[in-house]
Amino acid sequence: MNRVRESVPGAVATGLSVVQSRPSRGLRPGRLPLPVLTSRSIARMKKSNLVAIGLRAKTGRAIAVVLGGSHDAPRVLSKMEIKLADPKIPATSQPYHEVMDLPWEESQQAVRKSAAVIEVIARKALTRLIKELHAQGMKVSGVGIVGAKDRDLARIGNYHIRAHAAEGVLFRRVLDLAADANGLKTRTFSDRELDQTAATELGTEAEGVKRKLNELRHTVAPPWRADEKQAATAAWLALHRPLK
Repeated sequence: MNRVRESVPGAVATGLSVVQSRPSRGLRPGRLPLPVLTSRSIARMKKSNLVAIGLRAKTGRAIAVVLGGSHDAPRVLSKMEIKLADPKIPATSQPYHEVMDLPWEESQQAVRKSAAVIEVIARKALTRLIKELHAQGMKVSGVGIVGAKDRDLARIGNYHIRAHAAEGVLFRRVLDLAADANGLKTRTFSDRELDQTAATELGTEAEGVKRKLNELRHTVAPPWRADEKQAATAAWLALHRPLK
């Protein structure tokens, strides 16, 4: 099977950095080309240009998978890593670690400036991706976001563990906000409950969909790890099981 070609690393300032298996040559530093969709990829989408974006939130970054195709034949059109931190502002990488020795209420106040920067990075990154897909003739029907769900973080007594948990929630929330800012229909899933959610919604179809998404590893360049699979699952649910 033909492998889907992927974009190359772009400038962090835009929030986009695309993972690929081989280095590219002949591109200017900081220049981010459009994600490449082959004519065969587009033709196989069978009259539909609808795609969904799946995002797996991680600390300081997100794994993105653009999924198209039919209900029974999903196809990955692009996958990439979106940078959600500004290297010129170290506190945006792990904002709660910077203030984890403060009492919880004070730490929430202290991270606001960094969180605002992260929100802007996420919004611009998603806007850029949507524009690139539109330029390729694709219509983004929605976005599925996977990450840490909201919880009572004040109840976590260990400061270091709480910092990690708070960052998990923060980086998922900025993706929610970015999707809202771009006017996208959004579905948000708990990373720990995604499989159960899919099983509940899909019933007897669940195993078949899971198998098809696992098999996509044969059609894309590596990696195709748990994070990419979760992003693809979220994209599939956003595309084929959108909320009314």
